[in-house]
Amino acid sequence: MNSRPMSTTGHHWWEAERRRTTAVQQGLNAVSWVFLVIGVMGFVPLFTSDFSGLAFAGPDSTAELFGVFATSVLANLVHLLFGVLGFIMSWMARFARRTLIGGGVLFAVLGLIGLIADAAGDGGFLPSNWATGLLHLGLGVLMLVMGFVLHRRLPRESEARGEGDFGETNRGAAR
Repeated sequence: MNSRPMSTTGHHWWEAERRRTTAVQQGLNAVSWVFLVIGVMGFVPLFTSDFSGLAFAGPDSTAELFGVFATSVLANLVHLLFGVLGFIMSWMARFARRTLIGGGVLFAVLGLIGLIADAAGDGGFLPSNWATGLLHLGLGVLMLVMGFVLHRRLPRESEARGEGDFGETNRGAAR
């Protein structure tokens, strides 16, 4: 027997939460699509110049996405993984916000490390150049802004369980 109460419409709490798509969830979905597309394009010679120079990791990779952004197999896999993870985490608004903020911090730090490594001439575990560092830094800042700005008031616990009003007619329940 289900220990969680059901709403008056018979839906479980997770169905009610999923039915309500917030701006932060839509924002994470958009970011996830971008990361998936970029991750796939990194493995396609049409979009990746010097494709034969694509190394697994490190500064030895000479491949560049669109002839501008340094890339490697590991960088492409990270983009693909973040895209898939983003779609999974966008299932609930709380997780979508946390993923945008956490991913924003991660990519901003990766961007700063890439810029510092490029300026110092040091190699890192991911290939980097000035354009890649700026792109990661910009993506990180954008994701942080999205995590904070697109966030709306999350439903109260009773609403998250499906007992409240999600825009449908409230069937006599007191507010």
